[in-house]
Amino acid sequence: MTDILLPATSAEEWRQYLADPVKQWETGFSAKTLAYCWQEAGGFPQSVTAVFRSTGKPFAELEPLLILPEHKVSLPGGRAPSQNDIWVLARMQKELMSIAVEGKVDEPFADTVNDWLREGSAGKEERFAFLTKTLGITIPRTSPLRYQLLHRTASAILEAERFRADHAMLLIHSFSPRHAWFEDFAAFLDLWGIQAELNKVHSARLPSGCALHFAWVHGEERYLSK
Repeated sequence: MTDILLPATSAEEWRQYLADPVKQWETGFSAKTLAYCWQEAGGFPQSVTAVFRSTGKPFAELEPLLILPEHKVSLPGGRAPSQNDIWVLARMQKELMSIAVEGKVDEPFADTVNDWLREGSAGKEERFAFLTKTLGITIPRTSPLRYQLLHRTASAILEAERFRADHAMLLIHSFSPRHAWFEDFAAFLDLWGIQAELNKVHSARLPSGCALHFAWVHGEERYLSK
């Protein structure tokens, strides 16, 4: 994969980077909805900016420097990377933040940790150990937590390390009118003793010293018809 990047001039150009450009590009689903929302905004969408501003400083001053659709982050244990719907390198004051954006409508967060580990392999064992160490958490192998939340958050942390950023964030940008699967997000944040709320930034501190943030932002529903 080349490190040379070309700027997108339309949301339709995002489609080519999907794992399945045919099945995943449907009106009313997350990939297409997210692409049109962010491409039209040309930066943080209004829904995201509103949450950052309501959080106050320094989040109110957060600005994107680089936005990469379908950004892949390699993880130990197998060849499949964590493919971020969007990855953002952002700046607030003099500090950098790595943001892994996961778009959602009604799609679930896929397998639980228990289901993912059920058909075990040396690669999965290696990756599970790496993820829990990176996140600074301990969870049982039979955990009902969603595996996708673990590796997506880890990808934000890894890119923070790569770009020497002091902050990492998992941002769920959900366009679901009923906030589908928010309970999975809330269960994940409970690992850090955080009671999740909609449209609010929550923060924790990793053993490495990196500040870890989480947010569930309700997106602009008008993009569901794009």
